Amino acid sequence: MVEVATNELFGGESKKDREGYKFIRWEMRDGQARITLNRPPHNILNAEMLSEIGMAIEKLHDYPDVKVILLEAVKESKSFCGGVDIPEYSVQRVFQMLDAFARVFKASLEVGKPLVVAVNGPALGGGCELAAFGDMVVATPRAKFGQPEIKVLGMFPPFATSIFPYIIGPKRAMEMLLTGEALSAEEARELGLVNKLVPEAELEKTVELLLANISQHSAPVLSMTKKAIYEGLGMDLEASLKHSHNLFLNELYKLEDSQEGLRAIAEKRKPQWKNR
Repeated sequence: MVEVATNELFGGESKKDREGYKFIRWEMRDGQARITLNRPPHNILNAEMLSEIGMAIEKLHDYPDVKVILLEAVKESKSFCGGVDIPEYSVQRVFQMLDAFARVFKASLEVGKPLVVAVNGPALGGGCELAAFGDMVVATPRAKFGQPEIKVLGMFPPFATSIFPYIIGPKRAMEMLLTGEALSAEEARELGLVNKLVPEAELEKTVELLLANISQHSAPVLSMTKKAIYEGLGMDLEASLKHSHNLFLNELYKLEDSQEGLRAIAEKRKPQWKNR
């Protein structure tokens, strides 16, 4: 665990993890956690790398003032992520690889913090699934998104088959996964897989502005909003509305920050969030 007091993390100074990850970089600053894929040139995934990503997200439970997570690749990368290393599909390792991948997905949901993914280059196979885990995706024209498993490995991608129908709809998910053909960055934006498509020279600025925008809000309210959206996805509209109302009245409304927001409006001042 990082031996840094939480209140030291948000004065503009970057605090890097002391454990020394092998395949990722991990740091926090200004209420933001940054996880950087660090296995260039293509950031090929293995079980250990996936475990490091999951571990980095999980430890954010200890930092309630962290409001948003950024997942990106090191600048010298040719790809955001070229997928899972072929040896990971062996009988001896495939269970470990799937468990590690599931850990990333579960951690991103349970920690509750918005996850922004910056994609500047191909995101293929497991890399495309990683990007799809993001709550918001910012991409450049260099990006492309594909699940080539069916034509390269004779397999289907187990996480993509679950999450892509929600994101791009079942028919386009069928087309993407049954053909193995990649989407361009523009196609991905049109389908809703990408939120913002920007020139490569503007990627960093766009991501920084997005993170700054999110970081100005209350951490528990951000988490509760994400929770309301994702938990409502599997429900019909009536059940989703009932669930959202229940969260609003019984959890959100009891937060100190929600009451602070009401007071600030009445007093005509900017709210001072306490992140609780």
